[in-house]
Amino acid sequence: MPIVVNLDVVMAKRKISSGELAEKVGISQANLSILKTGKAKAIRFSTMEAICKALDCQPGDILEYKPEDA
Repeated sequence: MPIVVNLDVVMAKRKISSGELAEKVGISQANLSILKTGKAKAIRFSTMEAICKALDCQPGDILEYKPEDA
């Protein structure tokens, strides 16, 4: 998939654990893990907003588009 999730990178830079972020955002650690691994098919804007607020970042810091070679 050409959308790359860099959530783990941003979390490491902010020195925040999965458990702490999940609690701040209001989602389960299992759902956060699905987001971190790029296995999620969608994300709610409200969830993205909460993640960005908790990590003090922009959506573009978390999501990146890398086109696949044809």
